[in-house]
Amino acid sequence: MPVVLVEKQTPRITLLTLNRPERRNALTIELMSELAATIENAAADPQQRILILRGAGKAFCTGLDLQEAAKAEPHLTAETVARLLLALAETRLVTIATVHGAAVAGGAGIMSACDFVIAAERTKIGYPEVRRGLVAGLVMTFLRRQLRERDLRELLLASELIDAKRACEIGLVNRVVEPAELESEARKIAASVLQGAPGAITNSKRLMEELGSTSIRKDIDLALRHHMEARESAEAKEGIAAYNEKRPPSWTIQ
Repeated sequence: MPVVLVEKQTPRITLLTLNRPERRNALTIELMSELAATIENAAADPQQRILILRGAGKAFCTGLDLQEAAKAEPHLTAETVARLLLALAETRLVTIATVHGAAVAGGAGIMSACDFVIAAERTKIGYPEVRRGLVAGLVMTFLRRQLRERDLRELLLASELIDAKRACEIGLVNRVVEPAELESEARKIAASVLQGAPGAITNSKRLMEELGSTSIRKDIDLALRHHMEARESAEAKEGIAAYNEKRPPSWTIQ
């Protein structure tokens, strides 16, 4: 069973589905690599203009598969996350995330890297990385562009999940709709985007990136260093083990 399903809805719109519903679409190296490659391949097709992302089953994506992360080389996982986020951030295509159930940690990072986010009511969204001894460094470049400083600190330091309505209030998502309306709302946004000239939209995306104080790529390079420092720490080993063993972590002051 493929971990990413690809469906061309029209010659200009492609639907990508994260397809590990039994694990709430937790991110493995295979899934992230395949998703990044699919995004890059779609961008190479001159007819393609829009990608819509969704998750199969009960949730959009609950972040890294910590069972795999406990065994995999930390740098390989981190570099694969970075490749995926850059593929999303730098693509000429307009990306629309449709999220339901939960978009957590790396799943919320994928969402944050998209141009548009539509969330189903009652979706839970958040960045609980510090509760696993990790740093949400690779997604922080997107969050600091989208959120006020106070909201950013609340999400990352208190690390509590928020609902879709609150996420919309702080600017993390564009629209909140009933779950049954996710697909139709994505089509409405896609229809509006398609009224714009392809080159003008691509140049607008490029200019928004260039007007930032630093580039996303530079931010990701810096974030990788911080992420790897945390990922290789005793705290991360304890946090991931505690999650997999379904127990509270035991933090030791260094």
